[in-house]
Amino acid sequence: MRQSPANRILMLLKTEGPQPLSAIGEALSISGEAARQQLARMAEEGLVEAVSEPAPGRGRPRQLWHLTASGNARFPDRHAELTSALLATMVTSLGPHALDTVIAAREAETLARYRREITAGDLPTRVRQLAGVRTDEGYMADSWQEEDGSLLLVENHCPICAAATACAGFCRSELETFRDILGADVERKEHILHGARRCAYRISGTAR
Repeated sequence: MRQSPANRILMLLKTEGPQPLSAIGEALSISGEAARQQLARMAEEGLVEAVSEPAPGRGRPRQLWHLTASGNARFPDRHAELTSALLATMVTSLGPHALDTVIAAREAETLARYRREITAGDLPTRVRQLAGVRTDEGYMADSWQEEDGSLLLVENHCPICAAATACAGFCRSELETFRDILGADVERKEHILHGARRCAYRISGTAR
């Protein structure tokens, strides 16, 4: 994606979530008025929309800019329609067990590859390495440590969303892969398929 102002705004909203006008202008190093004009053009194209949300405490409602479905569609989906059609055809022609076999084979291949790419180290290091690997795969991942000491892995994009929508087994498989490769407790806290902006995983425990 070329880094035009519009693309930079799309990337900001995709990775950081809804943002106020001031934060968008600051991120792009442009004036508030320039940011407003850019957002107005993008809104006309159906890429973004402004939503008023209650402010913390007794403050006045604030306006945050969100990606629309069209804005999200600017990010790659790996041929979503073809993927969904192929999965449906597989189940119809070969039965549900065939899809289970595919998911199990993918999980085994992914786990073997992650074991080669994620080297030994403490748990925070392994989580950072996993985030890097997932980013390379198109998940736009990041990680950090929370105040309670747990770790958070977030994925701002799901390049296999069509497959996961067609079969939740892909999501269950990925969660098990994370637990295995990290040797830790992993709990999914946010899920794109359930309407969240991103997938987020809370990680705690000691890596094996």
